[in-house]
Amino acid sequence: MPQTDPVYDMIILGSGPAGLTAAIYTARSNFNPLVISGLQPGGQLTTTTEVDNFPGFSQGIDGPRLMQEMEDQARRFGTRFDTSEISRVDLTGTPLRLWAGDQELRCRTLIVATGASPRMLGLPAEKELYGRGVSVCATCDGFFYKEKEVVVVGGGDTAIEEASFLARFASKVTVVHRRDTLRATAPLVARAEANERIDFRWDSVVTAILSDPQKGVSGVTLRHLPSGKEEEFPCDGLFVAIGHVPNTALFKGQLDMDEDGYLVTRNGTETNIPGVFAAGDVQDRHFRQAITAAGTGCMAAIQAERYFEALND
Repeated sequence: MPQTDPVYDMIILGSGPAGLTAAIYTARSNFNPLVISGLQPGGQLTTTTEVDNFPGFSQGIDGPRLMQEMEDQARRFGTRFDTSEISRVDLTGTPLRLWAGDQELRCRTLIVATGASPRMLGLPAEKELYGRGVSVCATCDGFFYKEKEVVVVGGGDTAIEEASFLARFASKVTVVHRRDTLRATAPLVARAEANERIDFRWDSVVTAILSDPQKGVSGVTLRHLPSGKEEEFPCDGLFVAIGHVPNTALFKGQLDMDEDGYLVTRNGTETNIPGVFAAGDVQDRHFRQAITAAGTGCMAAIQAERYFEALND
């Protein structure tokens, strides 16, 4: 991680669509940003086999390939990358201070684009079948389930929104919920209950994912909690919609967060600390799309540049 100036002009935490877009913009403005890519370079898209809804790719593009293209573009303008993991931060003074193990890094501006991680069921086959029938994003993958049968796990707004979206494509959507009533808001529930393609399995959980070597997911095992009875339930896809966990533990007590840990931003991407900006899923609990993350990465870059210029003035 070589540098000539003891203080970086800009550090970007995260290398998903938000972080890399911020890097492209700031590098083109001669900020020479340092991107700390962390434990999952490229973010969640590196686990997606095909991205069909990112503008500019009429035939779709492989998720890892898209992120590699964005990284190559950022490198072309002089972005520096490091795969270290930041273990703690001190954002209370100037310059801002970060630590990767024992190494201290200092910077004048910081863009937090650490993303959010989907909550998973914790089943053995979940990781193996991710992208082969297991998904956490109906908007991303629903198109691939035309006239197929899918299962959605969850009972909140996200799960019911996912089920309603999937019903545009799938022949049947079964919502599996561990309780006998949904937690989702009334209008969403009413819409789902009125949709003839959506069915419900109450008081039930998914205990196993069944698969076929060729097609991927072929079904799930459901357990009815009151009776303990288990049954195999055939389906072509499993959508896990039990929430996301923003990757913000590092900033607790320093950056303002909402009750679920998402960073609170104002006037675009500004946080409560001057010089610190947040972009992507780390501050977006509603959309969580590659294109919206990239958009906020652009916003954060422009706002960080303006902040830096004001410092110099």
